[in-house]
Amino acid sequence: MKIYVISDNNDTVSGLRLAGIEGCVVKNRVDIITKLEELEKNPEIAIVLMTTVIVNLAPDYITNFKLTKSKPLLTEIPDRFGEVNLGEVIDSYISDAIGIKLKGD
Repeated sequence: MKIYVISDNNDTVSGLRLAGIEGCVVKNRVDIITKLEELEKNPEIAIVLMTTVIVNLAPDYITNFKLTKSKPLLTEIPDRFGEVNLGEVIDSYISDAIGIKLKGD
């Protein structure tokens, strides 16, 4: 089983390549969807890491992918310029999964 990274910048891909993780740089929603469809068909890919910028380019598609596909596991990672607010990500994911908003704004 392998890990793959989809990033919006070369720095993240290059850094993870040093750890033996292959990846690609994409810049738009269509390329993200195309790459995820390709990776879904590859039986060797178990986990796909995606930078926050990538997740924000196709949030509806990625959330649907997480809820309906058994593999690969999609995981959001921060890049060197940003951070992930993990609590909000988890709340949103659970809300989408059960159809109920967990907390009010």
